[in-house]
Amino acid sequence: MKFYFTYILQCSDNSYYTGMTNDLERRLEQHNEGKKRDCYTFNRRPVELKWYIQCTNPTEAIKIEKQIKGWSRRKKTSLIQENWQDLIKFSKNYTEYGHPDSRESSTGSD
Repeated sequence: MKFYFTYILQCSDNSYYTGMTNDLERRLEQHNEGKKRDCYTFNRRPVELKWYIQCTNPTEAIKIEKQIKGWSRRKKTSLIQENWQDLIKFSKNYTEYGHPDSRESSTGSD
């Protein structure tokens, strides 16, 4: 059975890179060797694998990759740290719940 992986790397500049591959070890080596000058990770080496998920269906792995690429940094960090409570909190729909920065303070000080 063939496996596919969606993964998150942490780059030397502390940014995250999300990708998908059918050979995780090989792909990590390629990122760190800097095979492609136009790759996001080329000038951000070394990179470190922080999270991955294994899939049996390439379509599912691509779907997960695209979903994660749309996430905020703090949501990706919550996933990496397996902090499910924050992951849920950072997944809230601001249209429905309002953005935390726009909510009034409840301190009562004027």
